[in-house]
Amino acid sequence: MKKIVAVAIILILLVSLVGCGGRASDKGKSHSPAGPSASEGTETSKETKVLEDNAVTVQANSEIEELEKGFSVVRYEGEDGLSDFLARGGAKTDQEVVQFLVNELFAGSRRGLTMNTQAFGCSTLSVQNTEGGYLFGRNFDWSTCDALVVTSYPQGGYASVSTVNLGFIRQGAGMAGSLLNDDMMTIAALYAPLDGMNEKGLCISANMIQDSAAISQDTDKPDITTTTAIRLLLNRAATVEEALNLLEQYDLHASMNYMVHFAIADAEGKSVAVEYIDNEMVVVETPVLTNFYLAEGEKQGIGTKQSHERFDILTETIAEKPSMTLAEVRDALDSVSKDNFGEFESTEWSIVFDQSALTAAYYHRENYEKAYFFQITGE
Repeated sequence: MKKIVAVAIILILLVSLVGCGGRASDKGKSHSPAGPSASEGTETSKETKVLEDNAVTVQANSEIEELEKGFSVVRYEGEDGLSDFLARGGAKTDQEVVQFLVNELFAGSRRGLTMNTQAFGCSTLSVQNTEGGYLFGRNFDWSTCDALVVTSYPQGGYASVSTVNLGFIRQGAGMAGSLLNDDMMTIAALYAPLDGMNEKGLCISANMIQDSAAISQDTDKPDITTTTAIRLLLNRAATVEEALNLLEQYDLHASMNYMVHFAIADAEGKSVAVEYIDNEMVVVETPVLTNFYLAEGEKQGIGTKQSHERFDILTETIAEKPSMTLAEVRDALDSVSKDNFGEFESTEWSIVFDQSALTAAYYHRENYEKAYFFQITGE
């Protein structure tokens, strides 16, 4: 790793606690049609090209580009350190993830990264694409925050696109936040994804469950956190079966001590929820996941009332339309976005992943009129 990465981590440890940015005041709902157009995924120009109406395809580079307030993109290429991280036993906490990165460059330098965040809600669905293949939709519900889309091309791993809530990184004490440059933020973001899709069409999302229990498996296996588990699967798993086999090789520890479950879907249409009941991994086949337990047993159904409502809406939508277009998946996500429930949170981003075309259509802060398209290409 480069020396600048170490500086990045040191500065991240010093950044003051940053609240999420201002809420978007206008949320478009007129739903003009938008469809993807393949972009040159290997180019690094910041230029964006208008597709039709308010749809654009984005070509990211190594400098972070803000597409609109609170929504930015960046591209990473090269060695991301994941192999070394896993070979050294991984990490049980987010603080240990940061410590690993620091110690790789500054031996013995140890500082803590505190991540104090509130609960988040999410909705996902997997459905057949009317044009062939499968689509995976994802809503991330949170108080207004800054999102970063990371396109990653790691050495020895699959290319991917993933999303990071920068509020999870900007934690600690001090006033150094403005000093973080693009390289610093990007390397930290690689270890903090909340969802994504790789070049094999494998999609994954972390969804929280409101429960006092936490995930902290304790065997002799290497350790991973919620976000490093997502990075592991994006880099190394091509199918749901491969993803499950990988997860079984590690002890999972939930980031920020939150109970989560994963939605995982592959390009062949297999879609599952991975839950942890009393620290045992349980797999449930399902096309829809929100924020309550699905596994049979005493935990089943535990979660928020609203998450049951969102689950029922999406389940009924798929029953009525077992095959959908990208626009129909977008509309399904809109139907369960936060502005439908009159809460203080917003749906900060919605994504429709096309698992065959390998495109990701992003909609920011419930503005479903405007889509940002990303094209994943293997290298």
